[in-house]
Amino acid sequence: MNGRLLGVVCAATALVLDQGSKALALDSPRLAGGVEILPVLNLVLVRNDGVSFGMLGGVVPWWGLVLLAAAIVTWLSVWLWRSQSRVISAALGLVIGGALGNVVDRVRFHAVTDLLDFHLGAYHWPAFNLADVAVVCGAAMLVLDGFRAKEERGPAKA
Repeated sequence: MNGRLLGVVCAATALVLDQGSKALALDSPRLAGGVEILPVLNLVLVRNDGVSFGMLGGVVPWWGLVLLAAAIVTWLSVWLWRSQSRVISAALGLVIGGALGNVVDRVRFHAVTDLLDFHLGAYHWPAFNLADVAVVCGAAMLVLDGFRAKEERGPAKA
C-alpha cells in the first residue's frame, strides 16, 4: 500500500471509529450521569463548544472553529499528498481523520461530543473522544519521526 492510500485509510478509520463511538454514546441516556467502566475510566456525555480543554468556549463561534479546522485539514492534506514516508502519511491521516471527526460534530451540534473521562481519585482529566486520541497519536508519530530523521542525518554541522 502506498503512503497516500495508507494516509487516507488512517483518516477514514479514525473518522468512522470516532463518529461510531459518538453515535453509541448519544444513543445511551445512561451516560448523562456517567458510567464507571474501570476504577480510572468513566463513560460520560459532554458537549465542548471550545477547543482543547474547553478553552475559548463561547468566545469563538462554532463556524469559526470549523473554518480554522478546514484550513488546517487542507494544509495537512497537501502535506499528505506530497509525503514520501509511510509513517508520516499514517500520522497525517490520523490527524486529518480526528480533525474531521470533530468538524462533523461542530457542524451537526455546534459543539464536540466528548465521552471518555479518565480520572485518578478526585482528579479528572478533561473528557475527550476518539478523534482527540487520533490527533494526539498522529502528532506524537510526527514528533517521534522528526527525532528519528534528525538522528539518521547525523550530527548538525557547525
